[in-house]
Amino acid sequence: MKLLVKINLVLILVFGIGFALIANSAYSFLMDQARRQVMAQAQLMGASATATKDYTASEVSPVLEQTAQHANSFLPQTIPFYSATETFKKQGAAYSDYTLRETTLNPTNLADRPADWESDIVMYFRNHPHEANKVGQRSTATGDALYVASPIVAGQDCMLCHSEPSIAPRGLIKHYGRNNGFGWRLNEVVGAQIISVPMAVPIKMANQGFRDLLVSLGGILLAAIAVIDIALFYIVIRPLRKVRESSDRISKGEVDLPPLEVKGKDEIADVTESFNRMHTSLIKAFEMLNG
Repeated sequence: MKLLVKINLVLILVFGIGFALIANSAYSFLMDQARRQVMAQAQLMGASATATKDYTASEVSPVLEQTAQHANSFLPQTIPFYSATETFKKQGAAYSDYTLRETTLNPTNLADRPADWESDIVMYFRNHPHEANKVGQRSTATGDALYVASPIVAGQDCMLCHSEPSIAPRGLIKHYGRNNGFGWRLNEVVGAQIISVPMAVPIKMANQGFRDLLVSLGGILLAAIAVIDIALFYIVIRPLRKVRESSDRISKGEVDLPPLEVKGKDEIADVTESFNRMHTSLIKAFEMLNG
């Protein structure tokens, strides 16, 4: 087996082991980074939804509530939750995998009633009033999902519609009735804003990054092997080949060959020098024998 082939086998073995170790560690790192990125995006979207609610409560609702139309009919645009949800839907083209739930334990719209796991999150915020958010993972019928939640606290702007039916807008009572969504207390945790995203999203991101890493790393390793092969050829194999060729010619009787050129001061140069000395000694020995 040729020397270059042996060296290549050793390099492939060493690089292969290193490649496997790096790949194993890299996937865990990429998965963690993908989860962080997804959660950071979810928190940013949640902050955007909260800002929309605040803007609606302070700027939009007071204007619409003064109109004659709102006095007699229900305008969903006056509801901060509605504005936040609709704004979130407008982002669907870019973030179609993310879902927003503005859920409360006693909602005016029964569609906002929480599921069991959502109720647990609301109760968590009630029991931990100083917590600003909660991040977790849960199992669903379509697979695992990540979520980030923040508490919904009843502010002064909520009291008009959710304290007593007697002071709620007539359009709201006409649309939803008097049985749901009332009795909220000021500064009480009444619900939670929950943004969910399938676990498949960070997995897809991690897999894509992992594939890109493997391709890049594989290309670097192949390039490194190629560079090492070229260096070995010119530094080791070609000088040794010249020594071997000269040895073959001398062994066949071509004693009067010029000495090999010695380059550098490494081990290959030492071998070449030793060969030249042996060649010189051999010529002298022949000259003594020939008298």
